[in-house]
Amino acid sequence: MTQAYVEQAKPPLTQELIERLQSVLTEALDSKGQSGSDESPTDRLNAALDAFESELRSIVGPRVASLETSTGAVTMEHRSEAGQPLRAFGGQ
Repeated sequence: MTQAYVEQAKPPLTQELIERLQSVLTEALDSKGQSGSDESPTDRLNAALDAFESELRSIVGPRVASLETSTGAVTMEHRSEAGQPLRAFGGQ
């Protein structure tokens, strides 16, 4: 899933940020057992992506539309306003 995000993120992520993102997403997937949360894995992952982007304030990427946990297959989609993908610098 990290790779699916990285391929569509703007601007491109550095190797350090890719590793950080991988850690953030792994933690989000593992968090259900720790917190007892009823959120779906997709919701937890998207919340983690929101936090990651908010912290950096310069990266915009897609969100998880669907996740098949048994195979690891993921479908990503861009968030948008007015039918246009969000932009990394300055929003709409």
